[in-house]
Amino acid sequence: MTGLVDELLAGNEASLARVLTILERGGPDATSLRRRIRPHTGRALVVGLTGPPGAGKSSLIGAMVTTLRRTGVRVAVLAVDPSSPVSGGAVLGDRTRMGVHTCDPGVFIRSIASRGYAGGLARAVPALVDAVDAAGWDVVLLETVGSGQSDVEITEFADVAVLVSVPGLGDDVQAIKAGVLELADVLVVNKADLPGADNTARQLERMLRLRRTDAVRPPVIRTSVEHGTGVEDLVAVVGRAARADGPVRRLRRELVREAESAFAQRLRDKPLDEVCAAVFTGSRAFEEVVAELARS
Repeated sequence: MTGLVDELLAGNEASLARVLTILERGGPDATSLRRRIRPHTGRALVVGLTGPPGAGKSSLIGAMVTTLRRTGVRVAVLAVDPSSPVSGGAVLGDRTRMGVHTCDPGVFIRSIASRGYAGGLARAVPALVDAVDAAGWDVVLLETVGSGQSDVEITEFADVAVLVSVPGLGDDVQAIKAGVLELADVLVVNKADLPGADNTARQLERMLRLRRTDAVRPPVIRTSVEHGTGVEDLVAVVGRAARADGPVRRLRRELVREAESAFAQRLRDKPLDEVCAAVFTGSRAFEEVVAELARS
């Protein structure tokens, strides 16, 4: 493992791909790798993009990569794809949507299978981001599966969370954005060349005034990949919105998620029928039982 980690830290792309495969698979080797990699993380800017299916996130990411590469920044793209019910692997290929960048040594693209995880992030994503970070990539663009409101977690994990919307959602924009809207750092109306883009932007701005109490509200950026407009503005805004506590924030979120998972597993392993019966009949208080389970 030491040799593999050394190669990763030296920026060897083949070693990075191998490390990502091990981390995605999980197990003791993944745990050992993660422990060796973590001290070398905290330098990359992690940008998460979420939004409904059809919002054009992949195309927008491709345009962002082009803009970032003009400045010499090395960019890694981690795209969380739906899992194949047969193989468990990503349904979409690693490079099917951003083929223009496949020959650029300053761009790394990897698809990650969500493996049925309920949120927009695959469970292994924090470890994969750490590996890409340790390998020396400057910016990590993280695309979620487009599951809408379940992608609230991207706002808690990324250094900058970008919510991508499109014209034509109508009244549904309020339901789709509930939750993510309160936490996103940047809002984007993509496909802004389509009719209704200005109205969608106004709706989002109105909702921000109602739902956000921040001293400085998130900007609403209009982009059109088709016409090549707004992407440079988006990249500039993302750079200004980066959170200084990004690495610590990511670690904190992962610790909470893993602790929740471990606690849930412990509960599943316990015989809870008697406890539930006691609470149901009133012989024990619900709060008392919860406190007891948390201590056990």
